[in-house]
Amino acid sequence: GYVALTSVETGEDGKLSSLITPTRDGYTFDGWFTKSGTAVTTKTVFDQDTTLYAHWTKGVQIVNPFTDVPSGSYYEDAVIWAVSKGITSGTTKTTFSPNSICTRAQAVTFLWNAAGKPKVSGTCAFQDISSGAWYYQAVLWAVQNNITSGTSATTFSPDQICNRAQIVKFMWNAEGQPDVFGTCVFK
Repeated sequence: GYVALTSVETGEDGKLSSLITPTRDGYTFDGWFTKSGTAVTTKTVFDQDTTLYAHWTKGVQIVNPFTDVPSGSYYEDAVIWAVSKGITSGTTKTTFSPNSICTRAQAVTFLWNAAGKPKVSGTCAFQDISSGAWYYQAVLWAVQNNITSGTSATTFSPDQICNRAQIVKFMWNAEGQPDVFGTCVFK
């Protein structure tokens, strides 16, 4: 939808000195436009009174807040998606640390978050996990849903680094171990 902007003055050069960037809950601001749909910026020259319209798109566009996730990188969209869905967060407000390791606790927490943080009950048999650990519910959920069984009958090894094979095994298990067709091309 559009919302009109009134009473904005131009300088002697016919250009706007500034344009506000409005906010609207549940919408992304697309920019200012003329009635004919021409985009307007502070470089647009006006020679007559013109009504400007703010254009909105329903839904909120997530802006990449991470200085270490380069625009256009192969993982930028995946990072923004995962953060917007609450699957993960940054390591700080402005860093994601894309080259950092991923632990077993982090991996099952990502999956648990992606599943909507389902409530689980019961207790965990792993001696290396306390009930107050930030990943306790995720591990309990992962075990109850056959995503992992731990590194032994009594240990989960939450700080152990996951390799790619472990991560895809977790994901495959989380999907219910769907049937596989074809052959593997990796040698």
